[in-house]
Amino acid sequence: MTVSRMNPEAPADASADSTQTPPEHHDVLIVGAGLSGIGAAYHLQKRCPGRSYVILEGREALGGTWDLFRYPGIRSDSDMHTLGYSFRPWTEAKAIADGPSILRYVRDTAREHGIERHVRFGHRVLRVSWCSRQARWTVEAERGPDRTPVRFTCGFLLMCSGYYDYAQGHRPEFPHEADFRGTFVHPQFWPEHLDYANKRVVVIGSGATAVTLVPELARTAAHVTMLQRSPTYVVSRPAEDRLANALRRVLPERLAYALTRWKNVLSSMFWFRVARGMPQRAKAHLIEGVREQLGADYDVATHFTPRYAPWDQRVCLVPDADLFQVLKEGRASVVTDEIDTFTEHGLTLRSGQRLEADIVVTATGLRVQFLSNVEFRIDGERRELSRSLCYKGMMFSDVPNFAFVFGYTNASWTLKSDLTSEYVCRLLNHMKRRGHAICTPRRDPAVEERPFLDFSSGYVQRAAHLLPKQGARRPWRLHQNYALDLLTLRFGALDDGTLVFSRAASDPAREPSTSASDAPRPRAA
Repeated sequence: MTVSRMNPEAPADASADSTQTPPEHHDVLIVGAGLSGIGAAYHLQKRCPGRSYVILEGREALGGTWDLFRYPGIRSDSDMHTLGYSFRPWTEAKAIADGPSILRYVRDTAREHGIERHVRFGHRVLRVSWCSRQARWTVEAERGPDRTPVRFTCGFLLMCSGYYDYAQGHRPEFPHEADFRGTFVHPQFWPEHLDYANKRVVVIGSGATAVTLVPELARTAAHVTMLQRSPTYVVSRPAEDRLANALRRVLPERLAYALTRWKNVLSSMFWFRVARGMPQRAKAHLIEGVREQLGADYDVATHFTPRYAPWDQRVCLVPDADLFQVLKEGRASVVTDEIDTFTEHGLTLRSGQRLEADIVVTATGLRVQFLSNVEFRIDGERRELSRSLCYKGMMFSDVPNFAFVFGYTNASWTLKSDLTSEYVCRLLNHMKRRGHAICTPRRDPAVEERPFLDFSSGYVQRAAHLLPKQGARRPWRLHQNYALDLLTLRFGALDDGTLVFSRAASDPAREPSTSASDAPRPRAA
């Protein structure tokens, strides 16, 4: 499907044949029915009653990541008291929850709040076009397996589609891998009936997926080897939060949840500050924790001592020390080396060591796809958002009526997604009160550009050219700090001198000034 160049003075649907059915219009259109999208819908219903909205979901099921990933042992890599929604307490005993439990939590939330009926499944968004004259987005999508073209319009567009490609993961090619007679598996596309019982399994990788897979596979496999080029920081935590469970027995559910949530938020913020402020001390603490688990005879220096500082990449969480347990029992092992070549029966490493395998799992990472690779046009001109500055971690410079959800790298994703949704609702209500149709963050050319994410993980570095930039100062700077973001997004002024408000160009009552400070103040009731 092609789109002609749009005239900025033409109606939003001018590129369509006039005989077509007019596009369905909503006040807000949400892309993605995963953890973020369902949360955004809840906040819209609660804080902006009367606003119409629809959720477009490219897959045929609700749940996003937690429906897509089905590999053995899939679980959260952070506690559910912060990964859970602010408005719906997590009540299960395990704080480090398995994937099916998280999926059930998201689906129950959607069902209990009537959000399911707003979801259009099998709708893959291809391109979006903004028309200033009508102050609306036109959203073009494909529906179903036959890819039927469908179109929507909306006043505000909210992207909740995550940051990686659902269609493919990161999968490097290895020398002579075609010679291998065993089975290759990528965790993102785990075969439902793969039998790994009594098989020799090699898991390539050392990130969160690998440390999750190894102990689970080791339950029935003959042996599991985690093959890594370099180590990752790994820390053990109890799967159950005893304080949270105790509080829930003696306090009202929501109060117990709120206290646990803040306890975990403040704890993670503290340890992150320690890691960044005293990296050598933090590194020694993390390495000593591994040594206590594996014993003095284990080669922790080779296999669990990274070359980078803590939190330059995410620290991998191991619930109840399950990874360390299978290593101590000999059911799994770690090899730190590089692949030289594949053979019929396994791998040969640069050191000359050979690993025999029946199954090779390529836990080699995600493939970043920012904003689902959707094409953006503003008044007919194609816009590359990678060249934009990110405003308050959720909007783009000179892009009107648009926000996206992007979580924290050092904390749970949902902490930021909740705040983003709350802010969008504040913004919509502010515009309604003042009679404005358009809000646009205007870029200050004097603001110094910086990388969007200060993170050295491979998936981030591979996608650096796809991501927008952040600025050196507010409101263009990403703080990766929940408490600071809470103050800014929940309580900070909307009219900050950067976000510009205006009426639609076609509005006959349009004011000459586009500043919110020049708009008439609403009269007191």
